Amino acid sequence: MGKALAVSPLAPASFPTLPDIGGVEIATAAAGVKYKDRTDVMLARLAPGTTMAGVFTRSATRSAPVLDCQAKIGTASDAGAAILVNSGNSNAFTGGRGVESVQAITQSVANATGVPVERVFTSSTGVIGEPLPHDRIIAKLDDLASALEAANMEHAARAIMTTDTFPKGAGAEIMVDGQPVRIAGIAKGSGMIAPDMATMLVYIFTDAQIAQPPLQAMLSRLTDRTFNCITVDSDTSTSDTLLLAATGASGVAVDDAPEFEAALHDVMQDLAHQVVRDGEGATKFVTVQVTGAASDADARTHALSIANSPLVKTAIAGEDPNWGRIVMAIGKSGAAADRDRLTIRFGDILVAENGWVAPGYAEDQGATYMQQPDLTITVDIGLGTRQATVWTCDLTHGYISINADYRS
Repeated sequence: MGKALAVSPLAPASFPTLPDIGGVEIATAAAGVKYKDRTDVMLARLAPGTTMAGVFTRSATRSAPVLDCQAKIGTASDAGAAILVNSGNSNAFTGGRGVESVQAITQSVANATGVPVERVFTSSTGVIGEPLPHDRIIAKLDDLASALEAANMEHAARAIMTTDTFPKGAGAEIMVDGQPVRIAGIAKGSGMIAPDMATMLVYIFTDAQIAQPPLQAMLSRLTDRTFNCITVDSDTSTSDTLLLAATGASGVAVDDAPEFEAALHDVMQDLAHQVVRDGEGATKFVTVQVTGAASDADARTHALSIANSPLVKTAIAGEDPNWGRIVMAIGKSGAAADRDRLTIRFGDILVAENGWVAPGYAEDQGATYMQQPDLTITVDIGLGTRQATVWTCDLTHGYISINADYRS
């Protein structure tokens, strides 16, 4: 975390150009939470009338900032809102001191921005179990408040990074009833990523006009199809937070606009994929598709068993088309399966069927396919019609190196 990491080979060529969102102002600063001269705090101020929705980790050891956000997210108010995020320290497993840090920060943000304290949301990411030096953050709040401006998304994305090797952003601009509606989001996430909510920190802003209950319902639906379908290492963070702010600045109501939900889905999926592409040490982006399962739950269980298997993931890292490890992952998952009905494909290559290697399959076909940076593994269970898709990455020596050295 303290050492510069090489940019992931799966990273996009550049940070995207994101639309400015009316009613959103952002500023960043270097507070020295853990490292000197590193931008590590992001402040966003949201205009009066903003509705907030959120999804959070289900970890039993979730952090004080997560618990505070959960308590506030459904609060109805015409007041504005504010989001304060720091990297370098997760303020997790810090007991009463963690609560005190959240209270001190939220009150200070309220004082600096004029936003009611019950509408101030905070997130912290970084090392677990160390007290948050919140005084360093508070000392920067007046500077942050005076620096707030509209076009600062890339700086914000960089401020919330920990072991990330590139800042993550995605956006969309669509027409609803002939009027433009804009969406822009940023995310951080690289390791400790598993599908149990958002599995990272994500902040999405839109100028759409929508009430809190339908916004929350929409966010929860889409999370299950995006952020809950990715895994890097099967580990769920204590700090996972996804906040969605709708400022209403466009004046366009989207409660019953399917095109808005579709665009929001695309932004969320783009960010989710970027997290996998920045998986610690990753060299391969892998789509795992399971079809023909007896139930949705079985399809998801099988897909995650494949995506989380260290043996599958290390075979992919070594560009080894070892389909036997996929058979193993299906067999151990606990979901319904029949060995003699399985069909396995690498991309369009039929590898195995009817419980045995496919007659036309040649090992060099699979080996050549595995050299690609983007891979698709498809397994048909042969027991039904249900399906699931998850996204993962390979497991390399780089993952070990990053995490063995994380706290130094």
